[in-house]
Amino acid sequence: MDLGKFLYEQEKKRQRARKAQKIVETKEIRLRPKTTDHHATFKVRNARKWLTSNKKVNVRIQFRGREVHYPEIALEMLNQIAEELSDVGVIEQKPSREGYSMLMVIAPAKE
Repeated sequence: MDLGKFLYEQEKKRQRARKAQKIVETKEIRLRPKTTDHHATFKVRNARKWLTSNKKVNVRIQFRGREVHYPEIALEMLNQIAEELSDVGVIEQKPSREGYSMLMVIAPAKE
């Protein structure tokens, strides 16, 4: 086989594979431990909309100052958000501390 023809076919195969791959977009909502219920409600509403359109959602609780010493408050908020979104999403990554924030990833639920 000709080398030029082989390279051409490899490139075409690579282009078809790239075209067929599925790209999952990730969105993020950021909250703080002192975020009010009203504010958290419409953030969760946006997350629900993104999950129904097959996008992953990062839920990040950002700490400031002494708030970092009370991670149980953030953990409670994240569990509550996960419970509210349980009908449209599943927890892909459990809540984990990353410096001055706590992060949880929710993926769209399979139908």
